[in-house]
Amino acid sequence: MKVLFLTITLGLITALQAQDPLFFPSENENIIGTWYVKAVVADKDLPKEKRPKKVSPLTVTALDGGDLEAMVTFMKGGQCHEKRVVMHQTEEPGRYSTFGGKRHMYILDLPVKDHHIFYCEGQLGGKAIRMAKLVGRNPDMSLEALEQFKKFAERKGLPQENIIMPVQTGQGAPGPHSSPRATPPGPSVLQYMEGAPASRA
Repeated sequence: MKVLFLTITLGLITALQAQDPLFFPSENENIIGTWYVKAVVADKDLPKEKRPKKVSPLTVTALDGGDLEAMVTFMKGGQCHEKRVVMHQTEEPGRYSTFGGKRHMYILDLPVKDHHIFYCEGQLGGKAIRMAKLVGRNPDMSLEALEQFKKFAERKGLPQENIIMPVQTGQGAPGPHSSPRATPPGPSVLQYMEGAPASRA
């Protein structure tokens, strides 16, 4: 009976993955290291002051028990600061819990090499919000990865017109990759997704 149950369960998972290849959860070892944020989208049209305009690379490190820590640097008051967020592993592959379970982060593989989607669901300022960001191992924009990101956004009901491509900053980042909506510096992506106070560079 157990064998039959496992067979059916695995068959369902395989069928779901075949229907939507974007939903492959990433293994921890695949996401350790430095990532560049290429694009961001939220389910709400964010006010200009809330949009992430400049982003530094995101560094992910492994902690004990399968947990992860994400770290970014940002400028505030003319000084460089670090923001660290611990992502606690859950029983669901690719799903992490933050801030006492108030927010959940999903880390998903893309068919494009060295690219992932970080998808967040939770509360921000007392309101529910969903947000996704496209990350890659280098700062150059991959049009193929961006197209997959747009498809993901569409499937999740995240408006295409809300996609923002922030300016890349920090060590190793060449010239900016910005959209027409890009404006002067504002909150970093990690700050915004995790509800940290806004900062300005």
